[in-house]
This record gives sequence, structure tokens and C-alpha cells, in this order.
Amino acid sequence: MARNALPKQSEDFPSWYVEVVKRAGMAEHGLAKGTMVIKPHGYALWEAIQKALDDRFKATGHENVYFPLLFPEKLLSKEAEHVEGFAPQVAVVTHGGGEKLEEPLVIRPTSEAVIWSTYANWVQSYRDLPLLYNQWCNVVRWELRTRLFLRTSEFLWQEGHTAHASGPEAVEETLRMLEVYREVCEDVLAMPVYPGRKSPSERFPGAIETYTIEALMRDRRALQSATSHFLGQNFARAYDVQFLNRDGVLEYAWATSWGMSTRIIGGLIMVHGDDSGLRLPPKVAPLQVVIVPIYRSDDEAGAVLPVARSLSDTLAGDGIRSRVDDRDQHRPGFKFSEWELKGVPVRIEIGPRDIAAGQVVVVPRTSGEKRTMPVGEASSTMTSMLRDIQQELYDDAHSFREANTHDAHDYDELRAGLEAEAGFWVGAWCGDTACEQKVSQDTKATVRFLPLEVEDPGAACVVCGRPGVDKAAWARAY
Repeated sequence: MARNALPKQSEDFPSWYVEVVKRAGMAEHGLAKGTMVIKPHGYALWEAIQKALDDRFKATGHENVYFPLLFPEKLLSKEAEHVEGFAPQVAVVTHGGGEKLEEPLVIRPTSEAVIWSTYANWVQSYRDLPLLYNQWCNVVRWELRTRLFLRTSEFLWQEGHTAHASGPEAVEETLRMLEVYREVCEDVLAMPVYPGRKSPSERFPGAIETYTIEALMRDRRALQSATSHFLGQNFARAYDVQFLNRDGVLEYAWATSWGMSTRIIGGLIMVHGDDSGLRLPPKVAPLQVVIVPIYRSDDEAGAVLPVARSLSDTLAGDGIRSRVDDRDQHRPGFKFSEWELKGVPVRIEIGPRDIAAGQVVVVPRTSGEKRTMPVGEASSTMTSMLRDIQQELYDDAHSFREANTHDAHDYDELRAGLEAEAGFWVGAWCGDTACEQKVSQDTKATVRFLPLEVEDPGAACVVCGRPGVDKAAWARAY
């Protein structure tokens, strides 16, 4: 395969994804099966996503904390539904310091157990509530089938865990954080998402209600991009987190948890990428503008490089992340392809003729069309150009999603659509898990989301024909 000949998305999307992740310098497999090394280009994206989320967490009153990676195995078993849901994925440490441990330790698959057992020491009165905490960390879930970013045995994420004095307050918190995730996906990552509820079978283990945001990838598969859970009093009961309310009555705290992980980077790749590689939204692109000087001699370099560096300095002064690619070991054509593969939003080319004419060539990653403009105009209009590219990526992804969201009126239409066209298929549902399982068995699709508020679909269930009690959106998913 030629250096930049990626597989075509339309012919082999999984191979396209693997090649882009590898060749764009995003990540590679770790030495232990199922683990991942996140390389600088990929980690810089995660840092940008972290900042976007963390700023919003703090603006909504949350503080960051850190809880241990290891905790006693017995803690996990206190919440029966929770442990049953995670049992196949839990990694357990049985030896340490060359000896068998008296008590096995769990490597966190999520932190409800260790956090709520700690909250029991922190909460005695309604005056101690709410607890609005988040932690940035890694978790381990023993996955059998892994794919870089999308599903690995160890991954990075944030997990919020809050405790409240009432159920309505906890529900409000759950929906507030879902809106934070929607805002980051749509306004920062340019990824349109559908917010909704999970069906009972798809809920987080131990949750009363799980809320989700779902995005559509370019292969028409869905990706759960973040979740926010209303946990009721289940974990407070399991770990004995009680408080005296305003009436002096002892009651259990109300809980939420919510998270977004590095799998969102995989989603970013698959929502925006094309046959040439990544297309990164300017708001999170590690490098927003790359300047490629073109010269064949030392004299030409002496004329071109100072202008390129001056332009880069001007852009930096405007808060734009830019770089001059002055590597002598690579030809300009190689550099063009490399930065296109890495998804840099704008490339600027400067050669001797451009210097003589006082101009540069500007190439947006989205259109690939070369535009000649004066040097001063290139710098003065770059902020608005990046803003336009951000919007263009969102509009493109939104149009694709809308074109691939369909109504299903009966089971034949639902089944044929999922098999032939994929995408989201929305139809009335009776709420019976048997119908949900039938669709999954026949098409490998699942209910990705229900509307945020229960809706009377006004139609019969598209699977069984009984009266519908809700609307459901089915799709095959990662």
C-alpha cells in the first residue's frame, strides 16, 4: 500500500479506522493484550476534551477529587445488581509483594463502590449535602474484543459521583450533566448527538434511570458518547450513606454518576474523517494551522522561512495554534499529505513566488480548495476561517445523521432498514424486553435511546403490533 493510500471508507470502514488511528499517530496497542498506548497527537486531543469538560464541571459547582485504583473485593459485592453487571469484566489482584493477599483487591472498573463506602464517613446531616465531585482517572474492564479508543481493557475517563438530599435534586443533576456532555459534543467536537433514556436492559448496573447521548458514525453505526445515571438510593443503601434531614429524620442519600471516556476520540475520528484521514474540529485540534515553506535552495529558504515564522508568530498572538513545518528531510508533497492525514484544519503554503507577490496559499482541510490571498489577509481572517470550518464540520455531520435517521412503521420495514441501510430507525415500542431481544437477535441492533420524556407514540409496536407505550430508536452500535 502506498504511503498515503488509506482504505476507502465505503469499501472497508474498519480497516480505514485502524489505519487512520495508526498512521495519524493517534494510538497503538500496548504490550498487554487489550491495552493502548495513546500517542502525542491522540493525547493532545484528550487534553482539549478534558479542558472543555473540566471547565464546565467547575462552572456547575463540581470539584475534582481522586480515589484509589484498588479497593477490597468485598465492597463490590455489596450492591448485587452492580456486581452482577460488572462481574465478567472485573480484574482482581490476588498477589502483592511476592505473597498472596489476605483479601483480594479489585482494580476499579468504575468507582461507585469505593466512593460510596467513603461517602458514608463524610455524610451525617443534610448540611453535608450535596457532594459534587468528579475524578479524572483510568479504569480496567477485561474486554475480550478490543479496538483502539473504542473498546480497550484499560481506558481514561472522568467519572462524576454526586450525593443529594432529595430525589428531584439528583434527577436535576443527572440531566444537567447530560446537557454538559451534549454541549461539549456539539459545540466543541462538532458531533451532533441525540439525548435520551436507555431502555431498562441497557441501563447502568444499579441505576434507576440511565440517560445517554448517541452519535452516528460514517458507517451508520451508533456510538454511545457519554452517559449520566440517576442511581436513586441504591448505592446509599448498599454502603449505608445516611443523613439526618431537615426534620431530624434519618434517610438515605440520593446518588448520580456520569462519565465520558477516551472512546469519544474514536467517535470524533469516525464522525468527521474522510478517505484522506482525519478532519479535526478547530476547537480541539492540537494544531489549527500548519505553515509549509517551499524552497529549493538556501537563498530561497532565507527568503521564505522568515515570512513563514513571522506569520506563525502573528497567528500565535491571535491565540491560534500554529506551526512552521521546516523539516528538510521531507518534500512539500509529503508534508501536505501528512498534515491532511492528521486532520489539521488549515494548511498555508509559502514559496518564493508567493513571497515576491506578498501572498500565501491557504487550503482548508474541509474543502481542500487552494485560495491565494495577501499575507495580511490570511492572518486577519484566520479566526473567522477556523470558526467557519468548525461549523462546516458540524453541519456536514448533522446532515449525514438526518439523512440516516428513518421512521419505521412495521417490523418488516425496521428489519430490512437496519440490515440494508443501517442508521437510526425510530418506531413505536411496547416496552417489552422480548421485542427488544427479537430485534437484537434478528438484526444485531439495540435500542440506542428513548425520548428524554416518555412519549405516547400513538401507534402500535413495530415489533409485535401491541399498543406502543414509547418511541425507540434502534441502531447497530459500537
